[in-house]
Amino acid sequence: MHSARQFPFQKKALSAAILLSVLASSSQALEIATAPQSINTLSAAPMETLVVTSTREARNKSELAESVGIIDENTLNFVGPAHPAEVLNRVAGVHINNLGGEGHMSSIRQPISTAGVYLFLEDGIPTRPTGFFNHNGLYEVNIAQGSKLEVTKGPGSALYGSDAIGGVINSITKPAPKQREADINLEVGQPGWRRALVSAGTGINEQHAIRADLNITDSSGYRDDSDYSRSSTNIRLDSQLNDQLSAKTVLAYSKVDQSGVSSLEQDDFENDPTKNRFKDDVGFRKVDALRLSSEFNYHVNDEQLLTITPFYRDNSMTMMPSWMVSYDPNLRDYQFQSYGALIKFRQNFSGGKGLIIAGLDTDYTPSSYREQDISMITGGDFNTGYNTYNSTGTEHYNFDAQQTSASPYLHTEWQLAERWRLQVGARYDYFQVKYQDNLNEQTADNKHLRPEAQTLSFNELSPKAGLVYQYRDAHNAYLSYRHAFRAPTVGKLFRPGSSLNSEQLQPVSSDSIELGLRGQWLENIVASNSTIQYELALYDMTTRDDIVSHISSGDRISSNAGKTRHRGLEASIAGKLSPSLSYNLAWTVTKQQYEDYSYVFGQFIPGTGYVSETRNYSGFDVGKAPKTLGHFSLTYRPHQLPGLRVETEVEQVGRYFTDETNTAQYPGHRLYNLRANYALSPQIEIYMRVMNLTDERYSTYTSNQVGGSDIDYRPGLPRSAYLGIRLAF
Repeated sequence: MHSARQFPFQKKALSAAILLSVLASSSQALEIATAPQSINTLSAAPMETLVVTSTREARNKSELAESVGIIDENTLNFVGPAHPAEVLNRVAGVHINNLGGEGHMSSIRQPISTAGVYLFLEDGIPTRPTGFFNHNGLYEVNIAQGSKLEVTKGPGSALYGSDAIGGVINSITKPAPKQREADINLEVGQPGWRRALVSAGTGINEQHAIRADLNITDSSGYRDDSDYSRSSTNIRLDSQLNDQLSAKTVLAYSKVDQSGVSSLEQDDFENDPTKNRFKDDVGFRKVDALRLSSEFNYHVNDEQLLTITPFYRDNSMTMMPSWMVSYDPNLRDYQFQSYGALIKFRQNFSGGKGLIIAGLDTDYTPSSYREQDISMITGGDFNTGYNTYNSTGTEHYNFDAQQTSASPYLHTEWQLAERWRLQVGARYDYFQVKYQDNLNEQTADNKHLRPEAQTLSFNELSPKAGLVYQYRDAHNAYLSYRHAFRAPTVGKLFRPGSSLNSEQLQPVSSDSIELGLRGQWLENIVASNSTIQYELALYDMTTRDDIVSHISSGDRISSNAGKTRHRGLEASIAGKLSPSLSYNLAWTVTKQQYEDYSYVFGQFIPGTGYVSETRNYSGFDVGKAPKTLGHFSLTYRPHQLPGLRVETEVEQVGRYFTDETNTAQYPGHRLYNLRANYALSPQIEIYMRVMNLTDERYSTYTSNQVGGSDIDYRPGLPRSAYLGIRLAF
């Protein structure tokens, strides 16, 4: 059983409170000539940007003690993302890389990694249960046809549990229309890119309306043998059953078939970037992901709302781990089903001056995992690549795991004074995992250790607190402290490889404090007579009990012994330079360090062989953590051609160390993109985009093994053009 922890945040909270006090006392310096308004809900009319992720209800962003980036429907339609990175990287502090197809890693207040420190949602429901994180999980969501994306940076509110450390990404589906509508979006591009987006919806009767979205995508990939295809379907039924009861039912299904793409060494990266050392099905993955949910909202009265959302998931994935083909090649088959419900009750007090949300999240997920040994067939040597593989007939792992979770939570908000609002909450997560090994005999080698059948349980209490201060009508500041965690995954617990004690792993915990400013100027301070919106967020996050490996008496041990610190400043500003010219700027500076972190360092010694030892990199910078992230876009909409919209975009990824020893660096890169849309009529629109205009040679992920001298690169997309047409009916 996981023991309770002390929360070492008092000193950070005190220093941040002093900063907030100074801000309040000096707010006269930011005074603008607008009359003060009542702020019972901390929302002046000009700041009515709605966010649903925090409390699973529409709330004014100005009421929240957290940093949230929003991609609205107009932006999604204009960008037309071929990959989640193309739209999410517009948000300050967010970097999603492109590993080929729609494969990706994330970096939000964390390094670029596969770690399960992010929570992916669709309409507020986790797309995967705790313990089954997939760093490519966004390819299970039909982002291109969504209504909105909300990105909560840092830990989520008390309504969210495990994995919500670095951030929460919530994709919101489009509502069903009351009147009949349909549209078709056809797109072609380089290299070998084809996509059809089809949508249709209609009202069924006075109570019900339905919508269906279909996404068919196919690409040959810009690397050799890197083809990719997906088909996604979303069906949404909106129902107003009576004056008090409404329902939203969503069926989402995605099928992904993606070829493996290898990393390249420096010579190939610089001279032959289309090379792929994986041929045929080497490194492939095939995914089927189905989700069904119904959200029932019962308005007891004007002050009370009861929401019950039962859901079902059915996922399967067959894959060959591309990172293991050189030392432990295998085929894996994952399957899980989930049965759960999100139950939430909200009570308002005194016309919005007080708010209590109490809820319970439950989830039961039976799963299976099977791993078969394979032998690789090369094209001559490792650098030439792997042509195909053969099965050896040996099973390394075959187990079932049933996970049950129950998570009650409480979120409260109170109006302390005219301009101050306090938020306090906590969540308690309990997990039980029953594991059954289906193989009779332990393997002879020590590379595939298997725990004995057992039942494990974990629990974690996560307190949350926030304070919002509205120092002017359209400007506010917030201070928050949030404890978050991530439970060990089923794979980490029961697929230990050569590591001992994997079943003794406990949750990783994180304590984050954040200070933010946001608002908009409404005065005629530029010729366009428009608003200027800004956001600033300063955060300090410490992660403890991270999972590390070390060597003890010749054995490889996994344990909760790591500690890292992540600090940063995120800034964004948007506005107009003239009535036809607007801009959006996002900039992030980070400093991420190992406070206490061990790695297994291996090297080959002539005459001795391969030798492993443990080294600690305390005080070193975290590997694969960009120092800066930047995005700038400039949009032109000429009055002479009201149907035209042209955007130039600059995206920058700063330098970072490629491993934990800090001996090698990736210098970073800067990319330029161009987009243009032209509406010929209300029913016909044509568009184009050119990605990587300057044909920059860059790497989306650059790394090397700890202590190794060979650096691996993932070549990014070369200059690529896309053309499309949208037809509305």
